Amino acid sequence: MQTTTAKLYSLHCVQAKTYLAAALFVAGNIALPQLCHTVHLGGPTWLPIYFFTLVGAYKYGWRTGLLTALASPVANSLLFGMPVAAALPAILLKSVVLALVASWTAARFRRASLLLLAGVVLAYQTVGTLGEWALAGDFRTAAQDFRLGLPGMLLQIAGGWALINLKRK
Repeated sequence: MQTTTAKLYSLHCVQAKTYLAAALFVAGNIALPQLCHTVHLGGPTWLPIYFFTLVGAYKYGWRTGLLTALASPVANSLLFGMPVAAALPAILLKSVVLALVASWTAARFRRASLLLLAGVVLAYQTVGTLGEWALAGDFRTAAQDFRLGLPGMLLQIAGGWALINLKRK
């Protein structure tokens, strides 16, 4: 198991760096879904809307994570119609849970490992699935990320770990 000590931050709402980081992560959460949606079932398979929310919340704290979690799905929906408005509550729920779980895990353990990130992804997907089930009333629809999105979850874990631990030269 790979464990490293990453530089983790807790940015505050009065810092311009918080909004700059969130804006960059939102831009990533806009570009990556557009790329993934060029292939059949790219969105449900790769779950791209959550990737930079995970990285932002883990690396820069809950404020940056929540800004990214809330702005990304809304911006994508307004700009491109994806996700459709009816899906926004469930996606926003998962995004917010992801931001909170990722930032709490980073603050609690002060390191990033593949196992910790796997725990974050499993936690937000489980809570999000239960919440989506409550919202939609259909377990099969709510469990779609577990049925189709395993490649995306693995990408979040491995790719998230790589970006969080990226060393600046």
